[in-house]
Amino acid sequence: MWLTKSSIGKKVVMSVTGIALILFLTFHAAMNAVALFSGDAYNEVCELLGANWYALVATLGLAALAVIHIVFAFLLTLQNRKARGQSRYSVTARPEKVEWASQNMFVLGIIVCLGLLLHLFNFWYNMMFAELVGTVNAFDPADGFAYIKETFSNPVFVVLYIIWLAAIWFHLSHGFWSAIQTLGWSGKTWFSRWKAIGLVYVTLLMVVFLLVVLAFAFKCAPSLCCN
Repeated sequence: MWLTKSSIGKKVVMSVTGIALILFLTFHAAMNAVALFSGDAYNEVCELLGANWYALVATLGLAALAVIHIVFAFLLTLQNRKARGQSRYSVTARPEKVEWASQNMFVLGIIVCLGLLLHLFNFWYNMMFAELVGTVNAFDPADGFAYIKETFSNPVFVVLYIIWLAAIWFHLSHGFWSAIQTLGWSGKTWFSRWKAIGLVYVTLLMVVFLLVVLAFAFKCAPSLCCN
């Protein structure tokens, strides 16, 4: 099947799964923004998205998208390296007009995956997973607000999350317009426009996540004054 065997097919799969993951990040950013203003409202959302059947189905679907995206990125990287052969060692400088993120997508992807594992441990493991298996942790599985406060009261986690968000920004700043280009939605006129739209969009997205991290790290979120 061309989607799994050809380079273009792999890029199409990565583009579709990548766009789906960006849509999830958009929802996640909106959900996190709620925690800035109301701990109770945020916990209501967490309870709604707890170990319910629809949340479990959505989680499995999201996990499948992430795994497919990662696997195809790895396969495409190996395919590109094999196609270049020894010639890749002869290049010592970055080609002109080629973005740094484009040249380092694989490394950025590794950082993103490591950050994701940390994030899953801090939140998913203590919340949805704990509710499923009945684990007794420091806080109630539905008390996501408490887990946010605890996580970002730790300076080490704050730094690690900032690094993770920076890696995601670099990854998406290239991935957004690259996906649009791969799917054939950008002509000569719209190519630069999509790059600008993507840069603004992913920047705003990461700013929301960063604001949550910093607001709880410095205890200046409006919700912290009311909870």
